[in-house]
Amino acid sequence: MKKTLLPTLTFLLILVLSACSGQATQTPLEPAPSTEAVAQPTQVPASTITSVPSSTTTDASGTASLAPTVAPSISFANDVMPIFERRCIKCHGGEQIKEGLDLKTYEGLMAGSFNGTVLEPGNAEASFLVEQLLTGEMPKRGTKLTPSETQIIADWINSGAINN
Repeated sequence: MKKTLLPTLTFLLILVLSACSGQATQTPLEPAPSTEAVAQPTQVPASTITSVPSSTTTDASGTASLAPTVAPSISFANDVMPIFERRCIKCHGGEQIKEGLDLKTYEGLMAGSFNGTVLEPGNAEASFLVEQLLTGEMPKRGTKLTPSETQIIADWINSGAINN
């Protein structure tokens, strides 16, 4: 009786191990898959793929950071520039252009400051501008930006910092 159970147990052991390994193996009892029944992957047009914006949060140590959120498209001209005009232009584009950062125009912003670029399109967390806003370093004078104003700028940068 042991001789008849051994092949059966061996077969079951192989079957269980192959199922647990995560690899699809074909046993003689399974039919070959039909090429007609296999679904092809769907191609998504590049224009429908969007980056996930972020939202400002504060961790246990009190350090502000960005967390993913879903936000509508942000416009530089309609959303970001008005913030710069209200909060930043006095020192970065009015009578003065401190640190060489001119925020009067998109081109001035993208040119950066004496220290180099101030933002990395598509990556607000790696952008010096957002870091300065989150840490409260900027603006040096006057009221700090609200979390929603900082979020608008971060979302715009995360969406590619497009001149729109």
